[in-house]
Amino acid sequence: MGDEGDEVASDHARMARLECLRGSVEVTPLHGGITNRNYRVRSADGDLVVRVSDEGSAVLNIDRHLEYLNTVAAAKAGAGPEVVEYRQGEGLLVVRWVQAQTFEPADVGRHLPRIAQALRLLHAGPSFSGRFDMFAVQQRYLNVVQERGFRVPDRYEEFTSRVAAMRAAMAQRAEDLVPCNNDLLAGNILDAGDRLWLIDYEYSGQNEPSFELGNVWSEASLPVEALPELIGAYWGEITAAKVARARLWALMSKYGWTLWASIQDAISPLEFDYWSWGMEKYERACEEFDGPEFDRMLKDVAAP
Repeated sequence: MGDEGDEVASDHARMARLECLRGSVEVTPLHGGITNRNYRVRSADGDLVVRVSDEGSAVLNIDRHLEYLNTVAAAKAGAGPEVVEYRQGEGLLVVRWVQAQTFEPADVGRHLPRIAQALRLLHAGPSFSGRFDMFAVQQRYLNVVQERGFRVPDRYEEFTSRVAAMRAAMAQRAEDLVPCNNDLLAGNILDAGDRLWLIDYEYSGQNEPSFELGNVWSEASLPVEALPELIGAYWGEITAAKVARARLWALMSKYGWTLWASIQDAISPLEFDYWSWGMEKYERACEEFDGPEFDRMLKDVAAP
């Protein structure tokens, strides 16, 4: 409890440097984040959200300046909240508070057409800085865990050849890149009633739309039949190739985020069971790698 109090006091000292917080009257921690610490601030400029991050996040392939640039771009697209202040190199990013309900995983399945609409708005907006490629990210994470001796799940590297087969098959019909959030778990989707907001752009960058679709479906642990519904709402049609592409990206996402969890398990100061979180994803990835539909998805994704 003492460590937590010291951390909050340190965050308050850092936030005191922000111009926009002069005259603030109340600072309240926001719970739910598993990478950063977030605070709601009632200020003279209206309610704000301050994200406080630490230098160690760089090992997770997070570039805080790109996060800032892409959060600005998402706001210009109308998909994300306005950026109020950013302190480069100080781990401080401030965005406008939006009055909305945070999604739970069950909400995702009930609002797939609305999510598709929000994604189209983001994807049609200004280009993002940087490129997010889960194949490259997973390899960087693997290098980190091997170099530092972090835990790796049993059989993890047995799937290397299947990952290579996925990458080769998907390269044959690559999609045009668009600005993507790349981390749309349910908690990063806010429902304001008349619209949805997409928040938290730590892992954002140019990417294929199908990665975003597959990742939304996977992060909410939706049933298989929900993915075609999301794909149809986004693309206006459902094809075997699009379904396979989103499913393969979702598989690669689970496989890659498993190592993210291993790294966080070793380095994060936050009280969270990262290993169990990652193993839930990894177990689902194993089932798909070993399952009877894997080879068919490779054929479908490469088909004209």
